[in-house]
Amino acid sequence: QLQASGGGLVQAGDSLRLSCAASGRPFSNYAMGWFRRAPGKEREFVGSIRRSGYSAYYADSVKGRFTVSRDNAKNTVYLQMNRLKPEDTAVYYCAAASFYSDSEFEDTYDYWGQGTLVTVSS
Repeated sequence: QLQASGGGLVQAGDSLRLSCAASGRPFSNYAMGWFRRAPGKEREFVGSIRRSGYSAYYADSVKGRFTVSRDNAKNTVYLQMNRLKPEDTAVYYCAAASFYSDSEFEDTYDYWGQGTLVTVSS
């Protein structure tokens, strides 16, 4: 089970950190990803991190502003979002992949959280 949290209403230029807590399975066995769905758009890849936490992969739209990290001891993955823009407004989802790493494709992820809403005002 994945539980995302930390969303909210912020202004453009602000920072926000999302968390995703995992339970029920050995967390370190899974690569983790973050996706988002903006109003009226398809869900899209944001970033992912390998099981060890030593390597992360990002969509071009967030590279240099967002950072994915994980704490395997706490069974938690984070998405640090800096210099937020109105176009970052979306519901953000965390996901776990048992086989693939560095994947931007939804169907390579086995488990999904419920999503947390981030709204960035201009």
